[in-house]
Amino acid sequence: MTTHNSTVEEEFDAGDPALTRFDLVKEGARRDGVEIVHYAPRFPVPGTRAERRIERTLAFLFFLTGLMGTAFVVAYIAWPWRYGHGDSTYRALYPYYTPVLGATLGLALLTLGVGIITWSKKLLPEEVSVQERHDGQSDPTEQRLTSATILNMGDELGLKRRKFVGMAFLAGAAPLGAVAGAVLVGSLIKAPTQNGENVFFTTGWDPRNNDGKPVRLTHEDGTPIRPADVSVGGQITVFPGIPGGATNKWADSPTLLIHLREGDATQTLQNVKELNKGSQWQNYVAYSKICTHAGCPASLYEQQTNRLLCPCHQSQFQITDNARPVFGPASRALPQLPITVDDEGYFVATSDYKVAVGPAFWERP
Repeated sequence: MTTHNSTVEEEFDAGDPALTRFDLVKEGARRDGVEIVHYAPRFPVPGTRAERRIERTLAFLFFLTGLMGTAFVVAYIAWPWRYGHGDSTYRALYPYYTPVLGATLGLALLTLGVGIITWSKKLLPEEVSVQERHDGQSDPTEQRLTSATILNMGDELGLKRRKFVGMAFLAGAAPLGAVAGAVLVGSLIKAPTQNGENVFFTTGWDPRNNDGKPVRLTHEDGTPIRPADVSVGGQITVFPGIPGGATNKWADSPTLLIHLREGDATQTLQNVKELNKGSQWQNYVAYSKICTHAGCPASLYEQQTNRLLCPCHQSQFQITDNARPVFGPASRALPQLPITVDDEGYFVATSDYKVAVGPAFWERP
């Protein structure tokens, strides 16, 4: 028995040039069990003052989106951010670095969202449709009908007729899209090292913070440390011996000084990588205390296995093998601090860390 619907489908010619695109849309909707019960353009007569007013509003919103997105990228790359660095203007601006990033990105997303909602509510046609579920695959005719439906959606957006709004949307969305790449691109503008010297980041161990002289390893109270202060198999947290070295100003500088047993020290020297050559002094090694996963303090030292554990997410680092990660989410070894003993018998850092400390990101000077 042939149903009414199948008879209509057989008689319908999707290639009939007399059919409008909306006729194809209605037929495609009908075949999908969709009944369009109401359809009305917002502005039956194009080009009215009310329509142009909404277009100008949308253009303004998308312009703000682009402006705020551009401001975010510029601020991320160029805004002063580091405490106490540079002249007085630099120091005056740095507290606003994070608020500026939050405000510009927030406003960019807000204006984009308001613009899209306004476009949908004020320019797209009013439509009420009811759809029934159905099974089965689509035949070529229904594929053509679906294609017409998609193209009709483009027509409803009015981009061909409202080119000004379309260009405003693209101009606003493009800078906002650049925000996603700002972190990656901004971090790659400057190389981390140049001629073997850190130019991308510094910690409190940089000799430039000590009038060009090697920085001593000290206790939290600033007392310098001798080799005899660390028992065999033991470890202590050390700080750069500079003004404020144990304060938040140099929060990236806490370091673990470890006194290895004789056999472990020999094994560490055998496993040393090119980057860390010359960093070990006799049976003593020093590694950054800041976990390379999320920046937690990796300070639980297990003497039996020579592993350093981070209590936050259970990352483990093998001290006798360049502090490489052997368990947990951390994917990068702890940076090793080059150390030696000065003429007075105190530990000093011969240079700053050779790679960035912390959770796999670089700081900018």
